[in-house]
Amino acid sequence: MGRLKYYQEELECMPEAELKKLQSERLAENFRHVYENVEFYRKRCQEAGITPDDIKGLEDLDKIPFTCKDDLRQTYPYGLFAVPRKDVVRIHASSGTTGKPIVVGYTKEDLDIWDDCTARQLVAIGADENDVVQVAYGYGMFTGGFGIHGGATKLGCQVIPISSGNTARQLTFFKDLQPTVLCCTPSYAAYLGEALAEQGLTTSDINLKAGIFGAEPWTEEMRRDIEKSLGIKAYDIYGLTEVMGPGVAYECSQQAGMHVNEDHFIVETIDPETGKRLPEGSKGELVFTAITKKAFPLMRFRTKDIGVLTREKCKCGRTFVRMTKPMGRTDDMLIIRGVNVFPSQIEGVLLQNGYQANYQIIVGRENNTDTFEIKVEMVPEKFSDVISEIEKEEKKLQSALLSVLQIKAKVTLVPPKTITRSEGKAKRVIDTRKLHD
Repeated sequence: MGRLKYYQEELECMPEAELKKLQSERLAENFRHVYENVEFYRKRCQEAGITPDDIKGLEDLDKIPFTCKDDLRQTYPYGLFAVPRKDVVRIHASSGTTGKPIVVGYTKEDLDIWDDCTARQLVAIGADENDVVQVAYGYGMFTGGFGIHGGATKLGCQVIPISSGNTARQLTFFKDLQPTVLCCTPSYAAYLGEALAEQGLTTSDINLKAGIFGAEPWTEEMRRDIEKSLGIKAYDIYGLTEVMGPGVAYECSQQAGMHVNEDHFIVETIDPETGKRLPEGSKGELVFTAITKKAFPLMRFRTKDIGVLTREKCKCGRTFVRMTKPMGRTDDMLIIRGVNVFPSQIEGVLLQNGYQANYQIIVGRENNTDTFEIKVEMVPEKFSDVISEIEKEEKKLQSALLSVLQIKAKVTLVPPKTITRSEGKAKRVIDTRKLHD
């Protein structure tokens, strides 16, 4: 894999001062574009006493009002579009699990930029036009499949647009079509690794060298598991439908945080309670501003993802700021008996103790007290039907989880393959408290 070092070197390696100048110019221009073309946002700015003349560059970012998911629901479907509908060449939408779907649009130029963003990652992990990319993200309204597909096509790779699911076919293509790069959700990558072993195949039977995995949180332990089971290097990609889709930020060959495509997006961290900006290096809610997107350019969009930004120089030579993997979300964070619990913390403990990331968190309420149970699949090598052995393992896991979470969870070990596998985003949490509150 890979002879190219960068896809757009002059942008990816731009000196910081030049990059900030470019961001300032693009911010002022795109803010004016939004103000003049989106009535909902113009009214909000007028209420805050802000006009395009007030936004001259990065130093004025704080003056711009936030956008949040509720705004997108209120303006469904086209209220936040900033170009005439005849200029919108594609629509994507989020799943709408918490209400109406979020509908977003792209001009042809927006799609070109998106392709560039995902092509940058492919080059950054060592891919070039000789590679074969199997895209097992969902196609359709979900941004995953089309996002990677566009970048791989633009780079000149051969693309296998298999979409998600149909695991037997995925494995057949691994063997017969010999893809070198796999793109899907991390939970599905882990499942494909399991399925490969079940078929009696080893990593030497396939030609995969790298994987690009995103759309759900995953841990370093899970990365190592996937790398081992598929014989690859596993890379993170970050994006969200509202901002663009996959490729807002991407890991390079260093696997040391994701470079944000700062020529297209400004990222900041804020205190989720106060909305105040935090200095780089502080843990906070990630906020993105689109500075080149024309059809659906969100200003200061609150993602609810928690992360940290760093400008420490990356060995790859790219100067774009790096963000950590999201460390949980302000909205999928579970508060159980007053303690903040993130599913990723639980996943880390399981993987450290020799279990795979096949688990389910069940939170309920009895007699006004929260109940907290974690069902965990036994791995075949640890499988036992001796009750005393199972209880011993459950107690061991309970103790390990208590030390990390600072709250006691009931652990129930269940036989292998009894927790439903995911071919899309894994459903980890069942919180029945919401049905009664």
